[in-house]
Amino acid sequence: MTDRPLIIGLDGGATKVSAWDIGQSVDGFHLGKAHSQKTYSDFPHFDPGFTPVNIQTQLKEMDSTINPIESEQNQGQAIIGAFVETILELNTGKPIVVGIGMPGLKTPDGRGIAAMANGPRMPRFCDDLGNALSSSQGIQLAAQINRLGSDADYCGLGEECAEDGLFKSVENGYYLGGGTGTADALKLGGNLVPLDTAKSWLLKSWEMVNQDQVALERFASAGGIQSIYSEYSGISIASLTTEAIYPDVILERATQKEEPALKTFADVSLNLAELLFERIETIFSGWSGRFGLINPNRETPSSEHAFLGTILDRIIIGQRLGDLLESSKGSENFWEPLVCQLENLINKSDKLDSTAKSAYVINDKLNPDLIRISTLRDAPVLGAGIDAVLYNKEDQT
Repeated sequence: MTDRPLIIGLDGGATKVSAWDIGQSVDGFHLGKAHSQKTYSDFPHFDPGFTPVNIQTQLKEMDSTINPIESEQNQGQAIIGAFVETILELNTGKPIVVGIGMPGLKTPDGRGIAAMANGPRMPRFCDDLGNALSSSQGIQLAAQINRLGSDADYCGLGEECAEDGLFKSVENGYYLGGGTGTADALKLGGNLVPLDTAKSWLLKSWEMVNQDQVALERFASAGGIQSIYSEYSGISIASLTTEAIYPDVILERATQKEEPALKTFADVSLNLAELLFERIETIFSGWSGRFGLINPNRETPSSEHAFLGTILDRIIIGQRLGDLLESSKGSENFWEPLVCQLENLINKSDKLDSTAKSAYVINDKLNPDLIRISTLRDAPVLGAGIDAVLYNKEDQT
């Protein structure tokens, strides 16, 4: 019997790439012990003053031939170099299966980056990385690198297929992850539903603004929460970052009754409860215009979809947002006001019927099994590795 290949999942961010080896058992997938991380700026050709091509130009060229300019090509070389070194650091000599999550809009074949607001276009990303790995001594790919995925989809895949995944035991669930940005994932009718396929009726969390025209992503992301505190405290974001005052520290200040921190988490609790309620209501009864659109030119979501009447079994909160929410349990900040507000919204809803309300609120309390905190570390990396394995299995059938 031949040894299983080494599974490596990688997550490329704005400034660095992170990778883990991925283990597999009868119960699912898990992060291994080997981890590597490289910063793009440490590699040749990286330009710290790199300026992306105008995003409108990028979007226009997506419909024709994408021709990265020289500065993009150089920046791309640095990124590829970081990926190669990261993989080399995890290499054990076994054939390797590689899965990759990257930001940006993908090319039609899913193997390249066609547009990215804060980085270079790399339309041949998978080919370029595959060629670089093939020319590296001691690297043997078990299969070609098939495609690039998104953090959001990979978070959902991790929750579905990991040993400790919280999607795997339910038919219907919603996932909200908060870190640098936000990640939404959905499982309906027993199947993962990529939000790109549901975009006609469901908005991604970053696409919506509240009544004050504030992006909802601000209340779920680490930088967003920090920026709210900055406004209330009068301390610049730069100073907060220098002093390592991040959401966990701000939450601790809230428990000590510091006014700016209390106001910050009052805002966060209220708006996240509204966001989760919008998910519950839209999945059950269709879009009702509860929030505004961050892009006024985006088509208004339809109030009709194939999953009307669906009641969520579980809402999963993941990444740093999940850690923050978990740490707030037992205090009067964040967890308790969020749960209380969500209870009130459900009870007062004119879109949810009595069956739905009784599933979500039991004896005047939010169903204690509804909101769960993900325990998956580096969920996008895990999902990337899982996707590579499953995609290769599909290819072989």
